[in-house]
Amino acid sequence: MNEYEGTPQSPDCGNGRPAGVDDRTVEALGALSKALETTERARGRLYDFHQLTGTADLQLDRAVRLLNEAGHPEWAKRVRSEILGRNVIPGHWTFQIVEAYNATYYRPFQQLEASAVQELARGRDHLYEAQMKEDRRTRGHPDHTARPPARKT
Repeated sequence: MNEYEGTPQSPDCGNGRPAGVDDRTVEALGALSKALETTERARGRLYDFHQLTGTADLQLDRAVRLLNEAGHPEWAKRVRSEILGRNVIPGHWTFQIVEAYNATYYRPFQQLEASAVQELARGRDHLYEAQMKEDRRTRGHPDHTARPPARKT
């Protein structure tokens, strides 16, 4: 038993490397996880695109009203008929793009990454980061603990 065992200084067993998992596997799973995290960011941008485009479309209602009030009904009609409610790509509103991305790319990627972690690392996620934390922290320093303090019941 080391001097820190059972304290916040002892390594976090929940993120510890299972026996038999080699360095290359940890590195490969870390790369796969990083790629999924990048996909999560891309997906967020897709939701930004979806919400911003929807907001712009709703703002057109005001533009149409103001054009009518300003005596430009022909421009109000053009905005209403040519842009308001228009597909952003042929046959698609942004929600359909989001749905297709989720079904075609995001969910399969997410499921594959989870399966790889389950099969190759016995379900232990973030092994690469956990190893990096262990390598970089200063043992005994109160702000470099291996894990959060135990919860008081």
